Parts: sequence; structure tokens; C-alpha cells
Amino acid sequence: MRSFSYLKALVLFGPALLGAAVGDFPGSRSVFSPDGRNAFRITIRERLHPHPPGDRLYFSVLRDGREILLDSPFGLDFKDHEPLGRDLEIVGESRTIVDETWETVAGKNRRVRNFYNEIRISMREKAESGRLLEWIVRAYDEGLAFRYHLPEQESLQKFRLAAERSEFHFAENHACWAARFGGFRSHQESEYEKTKIGSLSVSEPAGLPLLIQVGDTCWLALAEAGLSDWAGMYLASAGTAANALVTALSPRLDEPGVVVRSGTPRLSPWRVLMVSDAPCGLVESDLILNLNEPCAIGDVSWIRPGKSAWDRWWSGSYAPDADFEVGMNTATLKYYTDFAAEMGWEYVLVDWFWYGNPFQGDFQPVKDADITKPVPELDLQELIRYAKSKKVGVWLWLEWSHADRQMDEAFALYEKWGISGVKIDFMARDDQDMVRFYERTLKKAAEHRLLVDFHGAYKPTGLSRTFPNFITQEGVLGNEYNKWSSRVTPEHNVTLPFTRMLAGPMDYTPGGFRNATRDQFRVVGGDAPAPFVMGTRCHQLAMLVVYESPFQVLCDSPYNYRRSLQGLDFLKIVPAAWDEIRCLSGRVGEFVVIARRSGKDWFIGAMTGWDSRNLEIPLFFLDRGTYEARIWSDAPDSDVYPDRLARENRTVKRNEKISLRLASGGGSVIQLTPKQ
Repeated sequence: MRSFSYLKALVLFGPALLGAAVGDFPGSRSVFSPDGRNAFRITIRERLHPHPPGDRLYFSVLRDGREILLDSPFGLDFKDHEPLGRDLEIVGESRTIVDETWETVAGKNRRVRNFYNEIRISMREKAESGRLLEWIVRAYDEGLAFRYHLPEQESLQKFRLAAERSEFHFAENHACWAARFGGFRSHQESEYEKTKIGSLSVSEPAGLPLLIQVGDTCWLALAEAGLSDWAGMYLASAGTAANALVTALSPRLDEPGVVVRSGTPRLSPWRVLMVSDAPCGLVESDLILNLNEPCAIGDVSWIRPGKSAWDRWWSGSYAPDADFEVGMNTATLKYYTDFAAEMGWEYVLVDWFWYGNPFQGDFQPVKDADITKPVPELDLQELIRYAKSKKVGVWLWLEWSHADRQMDEAFALYEKWGISGVKIDFMARDDQDMVRFYERTLKKAAEHRLLVDFHGAYKPTGLSRTFPNFITQEGVLGNEYNKWSSRVTPEHNVTLPFTRMLAGPMDYTPGGFRNATRDQFRVVGGDAPAPFVMGTRCHQLAMLVVYESPFQVLCDSPYNYRRSLQGLDFLKIVPAAWDEIRCLSGRVGEFVVIARRSGKDWFIGAMTGWDSRNLEIPLFFLDRGTYEARIWSDAPDSDVYPDRLARENRTVKRNEKISLRLASGGGSVIQLTPKQ
């Protein structure tokens, strides 16, 4: 990741230069986005029914002059100090404009513009203690973000944070899409249910991002960014007013009633409000990445996105073309490596059981497991040598506590062996200690040139900008759930781009080739040919374009891919990393159309829920000249035979449209290549 253009950071003492004076009054400060459409206002005023008495800090958000977030209170509760957030006065402010461009290693856009107006407000308690609090607010065209800073001070040194009460008060009971994980300890794998703000629970916080439809032309997503040595954020009903939400932080395991242990000076993570006229605008945003620190890795040349074959974890032992016993052994892993090489994929993933059974009863980790010693049936050194000869890199799965215990020794050994990356699993937490584990792992992995994929993980918060070896993560209800449930529906699949994917890359593991209609789908296991997936072949192909993940793990078996054929040619050519994104159209839970550019080629992915539909795909984003369009689309009978597709090649220009018919649970993919 390299910053290559310019930085303009001007400390301005004329607030009107940022539009900040508009509508301000004593005790109030505002900051506007560069385009003037978004405004964030901070106000210190007396509560209507003060108990306890004293002025309190409130914030509100406006878009195009309309208040989309009403005055919302803020406060911090401590285990060892009095609450902080009331009886305050403003004692200073500074304003900054930043306009810079930087380059990702792997992301939705290669070049990212980071353009915002910032205000930093210093406040002090009027009480004798005179504790200090600072707020930093950034206003972007695509949203707003705030964080708080506790400066170094005699009256507040070490602290134990019991709760952060950043409340979000809405004027109406808006529709929203919420993920309910059942508590703070989870793999964060759930549907995003359409509901109302007022239906969210006080006792069961919703996960992030939370998508909210404020009106026909205003969509909002609440998220967090820059999570570092802090507790992960959720949202619960505030219980203080109608249509009001409040932050809930993941509690520490070692001290009930405490979420963060730290000391001053200390910055919180960013609380983010992504804003757009339509859901597609949220999909295109790089706001979460921009709110993180720049790349901390000097040489990033070894960080290579790519596609991967996945060992038998998902597809089972069904391999009629194999002349060996399928299992965790050298022959099986060479079988998957051969397929990766045949497809031109960059990697093969060796999943659990390679160093023995990592668990005892009820998924409790084996305490003396050794992640440096493969089982006797697997000659790992031979596999690595063989894969290298085929130009395929090897990834290894690790249970997180085993990785934590042996990290220094194992990561150094993996670098010596030539391992490409590690998939670390079963964290199922985002408390402060687990967040520290993520950061410690990424730093150590970078020292040894290892890519990282966190499974059983919490949602992204943009840390991949700082550590681009953090190439993807789970925290998504993906294709694996087809092994034991019927939850992964086409409606779920076309909800994800507007919810979970707003936070960042997701390792959904696409590419299931046993496609089924709603009536045909059933849960299978054991030695069956592999799990079914709902929807058409093109629905699965489109995931490789629609879903962002620089490490795309293709879920199905070599046998199923080889015998199915239709669509296999697309899996060979679709990239895993991109230079530009355009969300062309979509409605949450109904359909989505996304275009991504790689070099001079554009790829388009279209997906629909169970409702079939006709779409007109505009090509305005193309350069001038003619393009060769290779189109994979649902066949006329895909509603009955979902594994079938139709192929077409044609010449197109930017002023044209491509007409598509998507079957029930269907999709389409298009490659657009400029003609010479």
C-alpha cells in the first residue's frame, strides 16, 4: 500500500471556511462535508429534565439540511471514576481539511481518495476535577465519523470503562436490516433481518453494520472503524426515547462489568455513519478503510491476492475419480493441488485435522496440540514442494488458541517451509483481549510474510489498510451453512452486499456447483457428492464479482467441477483483486448488479433472490471504443435445471445496454474486454 499523490492538511481558524458557522450558536459546533450535503453538529446544553443536573454533550446529523439524526446524548461510565459527558464546556477547537490519495494492495478500488473536513473540539468538566475530553469529527461526502480522545491528565490516568453511551436518536421508526448474533460471544454468522429500529432489543444487541432506510433518498449504515485494543461495538435499544439506539461494547471475560481497561492518553475507535442517496452508494464507499492508519508494512510485494482450492472439509470424501483413500493425507492434498494448478488458481487450503484433531468434546481445543507437526499421513514438506512445482501456494488452518500459544515458533517455521498464509479459526469473540490477539497475529504474520484469513471472526473495521496481509475474514453466513441448514437463501445472498459487505471483505467461500431450486434443495452430508446450494449456477458464479474478498476460496470438489463444466471457464479467468468498483443497481434483499475493473477488463456480476427478473445493464462506465462481451447467463430452463447456463459473445459500446433475464435464484456474469 503506497501513498503516491498529495496531502493538503490545513489548520483553519476561520470556521466559516468549512461551513461550520452555519446554524451554530453558543455551545454548538458544526462541520460539513466537502460537498456541503452532510453536517455533524455537537452541542452542549442542559437536559430538559436534568438528573443529575448539568450541561450534557449531544450530537446530531443533517443531510441536505434535513435532520436525519436528532440530538443524541453521549457519555462514558467508568468502574473506578465518575461518569464523563455532562457539566462540560468547550475550551478549544481546531479545524483541518485533508485531501489525499493512496493506493491499496487489495481492495474494491486501487486508488482511494481520502477527502474530509475535520473538527477537533476540546472540552472540560466544570467540576473541580476539571477532567478533559476531546471529540474528533470527520465529515466526508459519503458519511461522517466521530471518535473521542481522553488526553493525558492527572485526574484521569488509568481507567476501567464500564460502558460507552453513544446514543443515536431517530425521528421515526425507520426500517432497518439487523444481524442478531444471540450475544457477544459468537462467530457473527447470521441473516440480516428486515425489521424496525423500535424492534431492536435492550438485552440482545444487534451486530454491525446496521443498515437503515431513512427515506426514499437517504440510506444510512452504522458501523465502526479503527478498532484497536478496544472492545467491539454493537447497537441496542437505548430505552431512553422512542427510536433510539445506544452502543454496547463487548465485555471482558476476566472482569464482569468492564469493557475496556486502559489509560490516558487514549483514542477510541471511530463510530461511523455511512450515508448515501441509495444503497449502491454505500457499497462503493471506502470510508471504513480511510478511517484506519496507513500501511505499517514496508515491503508489500509478497502480498498476493488469489483464488484457492479447498480441501475436503466442505465437499467431503466424494471423489469417484480418485485412485486413493480420500482424507487428510498427501495424496488427497495433491489431488486438490493438481486442480488448483489446472484452474490457474494461486493457492490450495489445507484445513483442520492436518496437525490432528484440534478439539475434544464440545469444540474445546486440545491443550497440547502442536501446530508445527503434521499428522503422519500428511507429508507436508512434500506437499509444499509439489505445490511449488505447480506454482501453487499452500495455506494452513489453525485453531486460534493453538496459534496464540505457538505463534513465534510456528510462524517462523512456516516462513522457512514456504507457507503462503494461515486461516485462523474459532475466535468467536470481539472483546478487548481478542482484538489485541488479531493485531498481535497480523504483526507477527507480517514479519514472516504470511497472509491471514480470520474465520469464526468479528466484522471488518478496516484494519486491512494498516496490515494488508489481513487479506480477508469470515464473520458471514456463507456457503458452509449449506452443509447443515437451509438458511443460505438467494434473498440472503443479495442482502449481504448492502449489509455485511459494507464493512469489508468476506470469505463467503462461493462456487458451489450442485445447484438446486427451492424445491430441490436438501441438506446432505457424509459421502454425498457435496452439499447443495440454492439458486442457479450463474448465481454462484456472480458471487466471484459481487462479493469482495482478495482471497476467494472456491468451495466445491475437483470432481464436481470437472464433471459439471458449465461455468468452469469463468472460474479460471475471474480475478480476486480489483482496481475499481461500480454498483450499478440493486434493492436490498431483491437483486444486485456490481461491475468491477481489473486492468482494462470489466467484470459484471448480477444476482437475484427467488424472484426472477429482467434487467437492463448500462455500460456508461466503459471507455470509448468497442468491447468484446462474453456473457454467462441463466439458460431458458434454469428455473427447473439450475445447473444450466447459456453463453453468448457480442460487441458492445458504452452507450449501449445489455439485457438479461435472471431465473428464480438466478444470476449472470459478463467479461468486457476492449477490442484492439
